[in-house]
Amino acid sequence: MIVALGADHAGYRLKSEIARWLAEAGHEVVDFGTDSDESCDYPDFAFAVAHAVRDGRAERGVLVCGSGIGMAMAANRVPGVRAAPCTDVYSAVVTRQDNDANVLALGARIVGPGLARAIVEAFFRTEFAGGRHARRVAKLDQAGRPERSGRPA
Repeated sequence: MIVALGADHAGYRLKSEIARWLAEAGHEVVDFGTDSDESCDYPDFAFAVAHAVRDGRAERGVLVCGSGIGMAMAANRVPGVRAAPCTDVYSAVVTRQDNDANVLALGARIVGPGLARAIVEAFFRTEFAGGRHARRVAKLDQAGRPERSGRPA
C-alpha cells in the first residue's frame, strides 16, 4: 500500500518512527515532511497528505502533530478525505471499520511510541465493514461537495 506521511515540528520524531514501521511492514511511504523539529505550520503538511489521498497518489495517510486534532481538522477540509484523530487502538479499529477513515492523525504529545505503533498497526489491518456503514460514509462524502447544502436528506 502507498502511504502518505506528514507531520509538523511536534510530530517529526514520531513520524520518522512511523515511516520506519510502515516500510518494515512492506508499505511504500511517501513523506511530505517536515524534516526537522523547527517550528512550522501543520496545515501545510495536512493538506499535502490529504491531497495525495484524495488524488489517488496514496491509499491512506498518517499525520502527526502535538495532539492530532489540528491535523485531522485540516485534512478533513479536503473533499473525499476522512481523517480521524486516534488516541487508542479501539478508536483506530472503529474509524476504519465503521467510517472508512483514510487518514489517521496522531498526537505525539499524547501517545508514546509503543501505543502509537499499536494504533498504526490497527488502522492498517482493519478493513471497512461496508453494509449499513457505506450509506453513512456516502453521506459524509456527499456533504463535502459544493453543491450540497449540508442539511440532512
